[in-house]
Amino acid sequence: MSAVPATDASAPAKPKSKLLLIIVGVVVLALIAAGAAFFVLKKNTAEDEDGDDAAAPVAQQSSKPRTPPTFLPLDSMVVNLADPGGNRFVQVGITLQLQDAKTGEAITGYMPSIRNGVLLLISQRTADEVLQVKGKEQLSMDIIAEISDVMGYEIDEPEAPGAERRTKRRRAPPNPVQAVLFSSFIVQ
Repeated sequence: MSAVPATDASAPAKPKSKLLLIIVGVVVLALIAAGAAFFVLKKNTAEDEDGDDAAAPVAQQSSKPRTPPTFLPLDSMVVNLADPGGNRFVQVGITLQLQDAKTGEAITGYMPSIRNGVLLLISQRTADEVLQVKGKEQLSMDIIAEISDVMGYEIDEPEAPGAERRTKRRRAPPNPVQAVLFSSFIVQ
């Protein structure tokens, strides 16, 4: 009978020792993982500081750095619209989005001609046309075409829907006037 109590005494000790063994194992694994993470992060930081990372030059060579566009604001314009009676007008602020600063310098030399062309384009519109988004988009495209004409840039004319291309046209180089942005647009 004395053998039975000895077995009972050792039985509760085994689950405690197994639990202790599991906890120690988890702590050891956590320390190993933390050490590995520290090593990897330290290695990456050292490579970034040294600039010796082999993957970085490949990424820099494959992607061409983009230069931000140049913005050239035009003076605000107040223009009479082509409505019957002639009592409607628009006050418009225009900013040109250009490819680079060199284009901005070239455009400022032609500014009187460009402003005249823009004023003529706007004065041919009615209030109903310029109040619609489609009308503003069309005005924007017409202003780009006017500036391109004044500056001597070639532009691709949009083809009419359903029209077949009979001859191959030479593709025009990208227009340095990228967009016309309206900073204010008030119709009265």
